[in-house]
Amino acid sequence: MACRISELIIDAADPDRLAAFWSEVLGYVELDREDDGSIEIGPPDTGFGGPQPTLLFSPNSDPRTGKLRLHIDVNATDRDQDAELERLLGLGAKPVDVGQTGTESWHVLADPEGNEFCLLHPRLQPL
Repeated sequence: MACRISELIIDAADPDRLAAFWSEVLGYVELDREDDGSIEIGPPDTGFGGPQPTLLFSPNSDPRTGKLRLHIDVNATDRDQDAELERLLGLGAKPVDVGQTGTESWHVLADPEGNEFCLLHPRLQPL
């Protein structure tokens, strides 16, 4: 038996803001809020332990230095890439230049705290 990714922990200057943003992006809901200010979001019907990992935003005021060593890729499930790009930009994502050539089939974006993520081209089926 192999392991599964159950949750991703993301340091956040403003966990509320990132939890709200990523909940809208992924269709997640708030699952838990800890006394330290951490907020966990996940799929509304399954929560922790389902087929998709949850995201836990942990308060951290340390400034980020350098490029992230891990980033999230997302795929639209109910619209084409162009429509999803417009939706993500409307939620507060910003385009980011990390050295793309312009011929890529994906878009590099940043969430409200500058964490890079990619919107890929293929459309996935909803779970």
